[in-house]
Amino acid sequence: MLYNLFKMWLSPDVLRFLLLLCALGMALLAAFYLRRRNLSLPEYIAWGVLLVFLPFIGPFLVILLRPGRSTGPGA
Repeated sequence: MLYNLFKMWLSPDVLRFLLLLCALGMALLAAFYLRRRNLSLPEYIAWGVLLVFLPFIGPFLVILLRPGRSTGPGA
C-alpha cells in the first residue's frame, strides 16, 4: 500500500521538480559560500559561471577548492 502511494506521488514531473529544487539549493549554498571569500571580480565571475553552467558539479567544486581567502572569523 505504501509502495503504491509513493508510486502515484512520485511522478516524473514531481521528480524533475525535486531535482531542480535540489540543484537550486546547492547553487544557493555555493553562492553564500563564495560571498565569504576574498576574490577579485573576475574570479567571482568565473566561479559564478561555473556554478551556473555546471549546476551539479560547480557547487561542490566551489566548496572543495576554497577559492580566495576567507573573510570570516578565524581567517
